[in-house]
Amino acid sequence: MTDQTPAPATPRVIVAGTDFSPAAVTAQLWAERLAAARGSALHLVHALRVYGPPTDFLVSPPDYTEELQARALARLDEAVQRASDAGADARPAFRLGDPHRELLAAAAELAADLIVVGTRGTTGLEHFLLGSTAERVIERATCPVLTVHPGQEPPACPLRHLLLPTDFSDDARMAIAAALGLVAPGEQELRITLLHAYYLPIEYTAYGTIPTSPRYLEDVAGAAESRLQELATQLARPGLTIETRITEGYPPEVVLAVARELGVDLIAMGTRGRTGLEHLLLGSTAERVVQRAPCPVLTVRRPRG
Repeated sequence: MTDQTPAPATPRVIVAGTDFSPAAVTAQLWAERLAAARGSALHLVHALRVYGPPTDFLVSPPDYTEELQARALARLDEAVQRASDAGADARPAFRLGDPHRELLAAAAELAADLIVVGTRGTTGLEHFLLGSTAERVIERATCPVLTVHPGQEPPACPLRHLLLPTDFSDDARMAIAAALGLVAPGEQELRITLLHAYYLPIEYTAYGTIPTSPRYLEDVAGAAESRLQELATQLARPGLTIETRITEGYPPEVVLAVARELGVDLIAMGTRGRTGLEHLLLGSTAERVVQRAPCPVLTVRRPRG
């Protein structure tokens, strides 16, 4: 494990999943804006799941599957045209199969540096506010994933303020590098907030205050502040304003509260931290933040050996 943050890298290939839902349309706006500003190739992926007849007691109309594919291809071509009109080097990628599997397969085949996906699709089904396709993509992607809720249109100006929560894990360091890679070349004015949240689990507080608890928390805060300052020094460059925050509290709630307070454009974080604990394959802090974030969230999962 290294404490050095990887160098930022501009994504060369962006893959955006679309099912033409409002969430997907908003996600495509982010993908278009990022691709156009950074000269990235943008591949719009639509996966069509073809089932049997609409009901168990009706026979499918003639050429039912072919007509579905033709209409899906036409919608995809329209989406690519909109992206091209916005200045992106956009290309269609039509696939048959389960959306999350096909999106991940396309990303792997195209050597994608970034996946952009909406958090809910056309089914209207929700899993704690996070659509199943987005959740599975975040869990399994080998590149950073940008998740966008409906209504979270990209800002008119370039990205100005990034919130970078960190527990000083490798995943967190990779997320910071990925976020800085989304800042377009030549953009000088950028503000980032480095945030570390800490708290004592309920097991340590359910029995009343332990005499050593205040000193322990002070020691944690002091050590975290020192590490945040080291990280800020590593990231320093002209035109970059860096602020640090140490906050006691349940990490997901702290991240969400600070994001709302500061009105940030983007949150970037690793999917798992130092504990190694997993909740349905997706770290609980990242999961809760993605579900309820007031802005898009960039997540990074370090490949496991």
